Amino acid sequence: MCAGKDSSHTRIRMTVDMVPMFDHAKEKMNKFLLIGLLAGDGIFGAVSGATAQAAASSTTVGVAILQTSKIASGWSVKKTVLGATIYNDTGERIGKVKDLIISADRQVSYVIIAAGGFVGIGSHDVAIPVTQLQNLDGRLVMPGATKDTLKAMPHFEYANGTNRRDGFIAKTERDLSKARDTIASLQKKADSTTDEAKSALELKINASQLELKSTESRLDEMKNAAADRWKEFEAGVNSANRRLHQSLA
Repeated sequence: MCAGKDSSHTRIRMTVDMVPMFDHAKEKMNKFLLIGLLAGDGIFGAVSGATAQAAASSTTVGVAILQTSKIASGWSVKKTVLGATIYNDTGERIGKVKDLIISADRQVSYVIIAAGGFVGIGSHDVAIPVTQLQNLDGRLVMPGATKDTLKAMPHFEYANGTNRRDGFIAKTERDLSKARDTIASLQKKADSTTDEAKSALELKINASQLELKSTESRLDEMKNAAADRWKEFEAGVNSANRRLHQSLA
């Protein structure tokens, strides 16, 4: 394919108003490295915003062949950060960067570091906020860290929908179990108290039992739904569970 031919045959067009966005993102990314990764969250937010704006203004996808040189000269996570050695402030090598992760709310970014042993051999991954890293003379430095402190950190594992769903269900079931125990305790108390106090306790118990059934019902809906749809039920289960706790407070 030749760049000199008619554009309709040689490239996927990109609207002119999108070009400054990529230039802006490139400048932000370069700044990200120069200040020691401290501005990583803002950069990726800017890139995401540019993408959203471009999508809203045009249905054209991709970039013109002539623009690939601008992209090629931009900041590359793979070439600049991934695989980079992490040092502490005494010059000791303490790990290597395996990945860069942006949180779902874009508030914090993390580098995933292979700690201990060699990458993939006798090592485990840990997540470190990028704000704890500094770029000193081309080196990524984590002041105050050692191999032992990284090895002692919890093992990082990539989340997936199934694990998150199972964890949410398990937590909710523990809450329901505690609620049942509390209701049973209130019932025993009601059985051994005076008529006036018993009446008040029974009102509380009845209200709590209704909220317990509501939470159980919503959780059953989640369990019976397709696994990839569990997020559709999360808010309803949480809301019912809060009402249950309030009724028992």
